[in-house]
Amino acid sequence: MPGEQKRNPLMPRVGRILKIIKETPDVKTFFITTTDGNRPFTAGPGQLGMLSLVPVGEAMFSVSSQGENHLEFAIKKIGVLTDALHEAREGQAVGIRGPYGNGFPVEKIKGRDVLFIAGGIGLAPVRSLIKYCILNRNDFGHLQVVYGARSPEDLCFREELFCNWVNVKNCRVDVTVDRGSGSWTGNVGFVPAFLEELNPSPEGKIVVICGPPIMIKYVLQSLKKMGYKPDQIYTTLEMRMKCGIGKCGRCNLGSRYICLDGPVFSAAELNELPNEY
Repeated sequence: MPGEQKRNPLMPRVGRILKIIKETPDVKTFFITTTDGNRPFTAGPGQLGMLSLVPVGEAMFSVSSQGENHLEFAIKKIGVLTDALHEAREGQAVGIRGPYGNGFPVEKIKGRDVLFIAGGIGLAPVRSLIKYCILNRNDFGHLQVVYGARSPEDLCFREELFCNWVNVKNCRVDVTVDRGSGSWTGNVGFVPAFLEELNPSPEGKIVVICGPPIMIKYVLQSLKKMGYKPDQIYTTLEMRMKCGIGKCGRCNLGSRYICLDGPVFSAAELNELPNEY
């Protein structure tokens, strides 16, 4: 893009918080640009960036979307750095570097129907691929989004779920919550059971999953029961990443480093990893 220069992804640069959107009580989306108003880097669907606040620290987050002059990160308040980010204001400086990770296999998915399954903040990395598929709509078949959260208040990206994606040609959105409340009239139940109730056919389909590890575990069991094969299924293990360059060892699984070989893996590849996953 104009103004974007090829940079060393390991070298932090100063960015600026352009905009903040409150998604849920503990999730905010941060629009990050450079100090001169450009996009910090270009990220493929599923790739990540490292954000930092001096002197608090830095951490890896999914790029949930990107615009002409910014990157978007949906961040859940779960620790010291994320607490500090949630206290930040528009216009504040942040450190940013990237992109990291292999991202989703877009070329393998082209021409196929795509089933997206996400739970909670796990919709953030999946959102990047959903938006890519919608932007390049003619390159993909039927799209179906199955998304769940703990409660109606915990649903992220509500406008896209209920207003935008449902109006995309040949796209279906199914939403569930663990516990209903208030005026919620949608489905109540956990994602794996909801998925089995929907029973989408595995024929000609690619599946992309992201969410809490326990959700992924049971969704994989449900997909197997429904006839899906491991080479049809992709997920992301980004929660294990720390340094992003294979040095700290936090993301080492067997012979693999999640930050170098992932974070996106097929279920067939996961089956070859140690049982600690």
